[in-house]
Amino acid sequence: MSCSCNYNESATPEKWSKEKLDKWFESGIWKCNWKISPDESVNRRSVAVYYMKNKKMWDKAFYFLKNADLVNMSPGRYKIDGDRVFVNIDEYNPRDEINTRFEAHRQYIDVQYIVYGEEKIGITDINNMADLTGYNRANDVVFSEASQYKYRLATPESFFIFFPEDAHRPSVKTDAAGKVRKVVVKIRI
Repeated sequence: MSCSCNYNESATPEKWSKEKLDKWFESGIWKCNWKISPDESVNRRSVAVYYMKNKKMWDKAFYFLKNADLVNMSPGRYKIDGDRVFVNIDEYNPRDEINTRFEAHRQYIDVQYIVYGEEKIGITDINNMADLTGYNRANDVVFSEASQYKYRLATPESFFIFFPEDAHRPSVKTDAAGKVRKVVVKIRI
């Protein structure tokens, strides 16, 4: 399985010009040319940096998203590459904002995709978090509240990527009541 092609990597992504970064990002090679678009909140430079550090795991993650039967797979956890790349599929009813918290991860990058339904996801920089629970290493999560954030609508038309510097508040209900089916691919850093 190979998704990427030989892209001219004359410099590390940290040093790429905005034009070079945009061209690479929009080419879609990093997402195995999966037809679903990343949400506009996704940090393009972070995608390039983390992708170039570990292309094989990213290719496995997006190969799965592109080719798996996401509608009919049973909810649960699926290993793609042991504990380095795995998938959680869940179905649930989104909750009121008061019943959700921000979360952040240190060991894994989250790729979140709504297969059907919709929810709001709060997004903020980790520096805007007030640590409520302390970091749980076993579950790779810290829960918190945040003073500054914005909400994005998560639908089947786009996906989200959350890096360690991104705090996110998933599973917030919208005015459209109904069940959500979500796929979360975890890519080890």
